[in-house]
Amino acid sequence: MTEFEKLAKKLRRSPKNWLVTGAAGFIGSNLVETLLRLGQHVIGLDNLATGYKKNLDQVRQKVEPGHWKKFKWIKGDLRDAAVCRKAVREVDYVLHQGALGSVPRSIAAPDQTNDSNVNGFILILKAAREGGVKRFVFASSSSVYGDDKTLPQTEKSIGNCLSPYAVSKRVNELYANVFAQCYGFESVGLRYFNVFGPRQDPNGAYAAVIPKWIDAMMKNQPVQINGDGSTSRDFCFVANVVQANLLAATTANPEALNQQYNIAVGETTTLNELFELLRKPLAGTFSHLQDFRPQYGPFRPGDILHSRANIEKARRLLGYEPAYRIAQGLDEALEWYVENL
Repeated sequence: MTEFEKLAKKLRRSPKNWLVTGAAGFIGSNLVETLLRLGQHVIGLDNLATGYKKNLDQVRQKVEPGHWKKFKWIKGDLRDAAVCRKAVREVDYVLHQGALGSVPRSIAAPDQTNDSNVNGFILILKAAREGGVKRFVFASSSSVYGDDKTLPQTEKSIGNCLSPYAVSKRVNELYANVFAQCYGFESVGLRYFNVFGPRQDPNGAYAAVIPKWIDAMMKNQPVQINGDGSTSRDFCFVANVVQANLLAATTANPEALNQQYNIAVGETTTLNELFELLRKPLAGTFSHLQDFRPQYGPFRPGDILHSRANIEKARRLLGYEPAYRIAQGLDEALEWYVENL
């Protein structure tokens, strides 16, 4: 039995109170779904700037009615201190996912990224500490590694940030560390590497690559690869991220606290390889994909060429063990996109 299976069994016997910020978003809604399936009491906070109420509607359809009754929805903004104080009342654990994502968005509007990702982070962190929350787990990003060329990337090796988004996530980590030193407040930061899965938005200028490409392929629209396709990423299915969040929130290992962790699979896939991993299974349903080829464009400013995570620290201190490799995750993600687009 894995550490996560042991934890799931324990949570079913002993429900806790959880706050998920960004609850109507991609990762947030997956966290809400898993927690409700485990019989937990969940508060979801979201201002719907990038999240969608339809994601929570899908969660409601997938969980038992009795479990859905344990969910409370708050529409509000992390930049409102009163909203943050209300959201953390009687909460045991905070899983903070709320943020403005996307490197290109942050380059276009650095002030908005800072306002949401830094100012909002401080307010929810402060409210959680003052509200007596036991543990604060937050979404960081592999973008904090910046121009560091060490592969695989380890938590101790940080380069120069290449975008305002990366800066905002690094600042989050620094504030969490300071709150631990100044106030003794327990937190854990999770550096996500290219997460994908059901309910990830394929639309808009800042859509993540996997849902954006799937949507384009199904509609016989051009797929553009930035660069020559040799750029590589460590793609991580969302169920792995859910596992990491719950393990981090409930760990009894004192050495695991006030740390940052890589959350990924520890494997690399080039964009050219990813294109084929998507095209081949979809071609069985969409005949126009038999001879479908990508278009190539300039490399995107603010991006890094390669990323691959060393996940040994998360394995050792949190008991994290990714249950999905990219092929397994894509099987579920493709099924969801075919059904929902």
